[in-house]
Amino acid sequence: MRRIFFLWLLLAVFAILVSCNRTGRSAGNEKMMAENKIVQQEDGIISLKIDKAACYHDMINPASNTAEWDVVVLKSGRFNVWLSSATKDTTILRYKNSVRLNIKDYRLETLPLCDRIYQNSDDVSVPYYRADSFMGSLYLKDTGLYDIQLISEKIVPRDYKAAESSDEDQTKLLSVLLVPAKR
Repeated sequence: MRRIFFLWLLLAVFAILVSCNRTGRSAGNEKMMAENKIVQQEDGIISLKIDKAACYHDMINPASNTAEWDVVVLKSGRFNVWLSSATKDTTILRYKNSVRLNIKDYRLETLPLCDRIYQNSDDVSVPYYRADSFMGSLYLKDTGLYDIQLISEKIVPRDYKAAESSDEDQTKLLSVLLVPAKR
């Protein structure tokens, strides 16, 4: 009988220790998640920079490179989605695969084109130009927290150095911009 009582007591102490550790970890994770959330601007624009994303890089199959953001949407509605790239060639962006954007049940996919070119953008330095590509539009009917995922071979590690003449060095994905559509 004492053995059973001792085992139950040991099990209870173990359960308390495990639950305390989980509470501490989740509180730390929640604090870290709160610091990494992107909040929609007052003008309704949601600006998602690649260098602020949680990224996954697959050097064997770069087409599955992924950037993810936790975004707090304060104003719902229809958004036009734009991709910003740094490019050396303003006539072609050299994407080998289409870029995919996933937000809840929405999925936009496009092969980026040079829709708008900015010669003196603060986002890039010589010899690059900033090229914006229209990806499509989507409607977010609810406010709250969204997980946004972007998949493209042009999402490269910060410390990645390509050969000077390679296609990888010609274009880099900079950001995704969700702009409220005018009514």
